[in-house]
Amino acid sequence: MLITHSAKGWGMLTSAALMLVAFWLSLAIGQIEMEWSAVFNALTAYQPGNIDHLIVRTERFSRTVIAALVGASLAVAGALMQTLTRNALAAPSVLGINAGAMLLLVVASTWWGLKSPFALVWVAFLGAGGAAFLVYLLGRSPGRGLSSVRVVLAGVAMTALFVSLAQGVLIAHQDQFESLLFWLAGSVAGRELSAVTPLLPLFGAALLLCALLCRSLNLLALDDEVTTGLGQRTGTIKLLTGSAVIVLAGGAVAIAGMIGFVGLIVPHMVRGIFGRDHHWVLPGCALLGASLLMLADTGARVLMPPQEVPVGIMTALLGTPFFLYLARRRSLGL
Repeated sequence: MLITHSAKGWGMLTSAALMLVAFWLSLAIGQIEMEWSAVFNALTAYQPGNIDHLIVRTERFSRTVIAALVGASLAVAGALMQTLTRNALAAPSVLGINAGAMLLLVVASTWWGLKSPFALVWVAFLGAGGAAFLVYLLGRSPGRGLSSVRVVLAGVAMTALFVSLAQGVLIAHQDQFESLLFWLAGSVAGRELSAVTPLLPLFGAALLLCALLCRSLNLLALDDEVTTGLGQRTGTIKLLTGSAVIVLAGGAVAIAGMIGFVGLIVPHMVRGIFGRDHHWVLPGCALLGASLLMLADTGARVLMPPQEVPVGIMTALLGTPFFLYLARRRSLGL
């Protein structure tokens, strides 16, 4: 189906509007009720003695911004992975990248005693990169290159292994169990913007790299022989794209832990709206990914009051049926 530039433009505007609505709802809705006018005044005419203003400024604003950043990063990483592997089921949470980053974070925090947020970010990148390399090796068929079926099976197996190992490490270090549990469940609660600020240049560089690679990514979706015949350095493009995935997914895990399925669901939604041109797909993924995670986090606050549900559980509830639908529709190539 041909999607005109006008329709894509309206779709992008609608996506931006949805993100703003999700941002506002995330600030306004929680276990403590407040008037919407109080939210507006907290942003425009802050009064330190006002309890509603304190809640918005000191808790909900940072939580909302972090949810938007993590959601956008995971969605863009998922779109890149699906293009890189030519696999509709690819996503950081499915192929073990999130789990690899999380495992190394848990090990570094417990056994190595690392506490510096910036140092832990580099640990997360290392874990994500190591997991991606293992899945790549296991997903290759002898003489036939990368196999979509083997990649998915290897990713699911590695995810189960890494999560089990991380749980074992936490059981062995029960004194730190509570402080590290959020990495297993996935949460944006209690995160501070000051811990995220040093990561912004890395996220910005990865997103800029994605923007520069859009044309090459459109060609990469074709057969490797066709891409090479058109003068593209396929190996270099794949390496740069994989690097962007590791930065986006690894950084997201370092901030918020194991939040799954955002990178799986959103790219499919976006391609249904904008088609397959990455000049539209990647910005659309950033907007809708941010919206989805902000809305999921808002729902997580009010689903089971007075307790909060980790946002990773909310995205799993949404994503698991979608994953099964895709697997059934495509029969996983078996």
